[in-house]
Amino acid sequence: MKYPPRPFKISAVLFDFDGTLTHPGALDFPRFARSIGCPAGHPVLEWIQARPDAEERRRCGGLLEEFELEAAARSFPNPGAEEAIASIRSLGVKLGVLTRNGRASINRALANFSHLSAAHFDLIITRDTPLPPKPSPDGILHAADLLSITPAEIMLVGDYVLDLCAARRAGSVGVLLLNKVSHSNHPPWRNEADYIIASLEELPQLVMQGLPLPGGKLPPALLSQFFAGLPTDDPSLIVRPGIGQDVACVQLTAGRKTELSPEDPLPELLALKTDPITFTTTEPAAYAVRVNANDLITCGAHPRWFLATVLLPMGTTPSQAQILLYDLATAVTREGLTLCGGHTEVTDAVSRPVIVGFAAGTLQRADLRDKCQLRPGDRLLLTKRVAVEGTALLAGEAASLLRSRGMSDTELASCRALLDQLSVVPEGRIALGCQGVRAMHDVTEGGLATAVMELSEAAGRGILVELDRIPLYPETRRMCSLLGIDALGLIGSGSMLIGCAQTDTPKLIAALDSAGIEATVLGEVLDTPPGVSATQKGAPANWPVFAVDEVARFFQEASSGQHDSP
Repeated sequence: MKYPPRPFKISAVLFDFDGTLTHPGALDFPRFARSIGCPAGHPVLEWIQARPDAEERRRCGGLLEEFELEAAARSFPNPGAEEAIASIRSLGVKLGVLTRNGRASINRALANFSHLSAAHFDLIITRDTPLPPKPSPDGILHAADLLSITPAEIMLVGDYVLDLCAARRAGSVGVLLLNKVSHSNHPPWRNEADYIIASLEELPQLVMQGLPLPGGKLPPALLSQFFAGLPTDDPSLIVRPGIGQDVACVQLTAGRKTELSPEDPLPELLALKTDPITFTTTEPAAYAVRVNANDLITCGAHPRWFLATVLLPMGTTPSQAQILLYDLATAVTREGLTLCGGHTEVTDAVSRPVIVGFAAGTLQRADLRDKCQLRPGDRLLLTKRVAVEGTALLAGEAASLLRSRGMSDTELASCRALLDQLSVVPEGRIALGCQGVRAMHDVTEGGLATAVMELSEAAGRGILVELDRIPLYPETRRMCSLLGIDALGLIGSGSMLIGCAQTDTPKLIAALDSAGIEATVLGEVLDTPPGVSATQKGAPANWPVFAVDEVARFFQEASSGQHDSP
């Protein structure tokens, strides 16, 4: 597995100037060094400052300024420099220049930029600033003081060893810009760099690696990159990790003893699932068991065993801990699983109880529902309606705010009652009995919008959804209107996406209806690459994308004062 060079978190980016923000080659320092008698390979600035005669230092310093100004007049922006600066500024990152050049030459060179000026930088540190120049770390330390951040939060981008040495000595992130030099011409001191980029076009993506992630699931692109590097040499791993693959399935060893009755066949596969409960303080035990059991049924497994890691905040009393554990045991029994054990701990790492559930189940190989089995023309169904869990959760966690905005106690009670609908095991078992069902996917964090994208990615096929067909509970519609929430991005455990052959879809809907489970055809699977397209009233429409679940966004905004307190 390939690991990133180092973890980092940044608040500011400092740029070397010549050869970094400007195209390399304007300054011919070897020629200038010869003109003043500086020995080859000796840094010009340090050689001038070391002259014992003050008049000689002034004369050489003046010649250096003239040389820099003349070069600055001929300089031009490095490709991608202005675009990179604009992109990084838009991310809210502070920007600065740290150079061994004089300020006059920087001002003159910036005049050759079309969309960049000194005003775009939060600070510019030059030779005129009374600090030792690079490779001294003093310039970076000074910048950290001015910006009220630590040196570790600074990324220094440069094209020479002096830049990298300064970054290393300051404890900052050093980035070497190769200016598209071929790999065979890498400088021998490239190992001083934490990261290496061929051009400035690559820098914004690197900077984003050091910015805080939003709350909720890790971005799919980040996870995909991680999954791609995992070993694939274990033949017992039948369903491997991937976007939209919520359950792992492993081949059991032949002859393995189980607790099945003698007349039952030995299971061929073991399904494994883990999920934490972090959003709610209302009935977290019931949530923890149901969301893990839900995912097991989607792959065709029968949920059987449950383990839990229970993290309790400091100050938890014995009675509070006991009630939570008894609630957990009751929920496990109610869902037909066996509580096998786990781990409990009181810790300052959490501010409220957190339950990390781990569930396991068994299945025959023929019963496995792998999402890659979806075929073009298959119909996409949704059981129940959108945002079952989110509606129940907000009715409990934001009840006071919803009352203040006009929602009645009767409406809130109706919403909270949806907590009893969080299990998709009943519809999962019915779907497993339908020959045409090829795939199932539990709607969880990120809501229906995210779940359909995950299913598409896991299946490796496009999906078309008719927005007009998406069903909402009236209470959900009203709640979302009152709170400014989009129901399609609202956590939705309790609903299941089912991919079924078109010819078998009517039979599946009839079987679900007989069990009192609502089901709606939302769209179909396409013979296209992964991705979700949508229509509304027969016309193409945008499928929404949510960086974080709407519940997480709501509570983040509430904690920052953008909403009344829930």
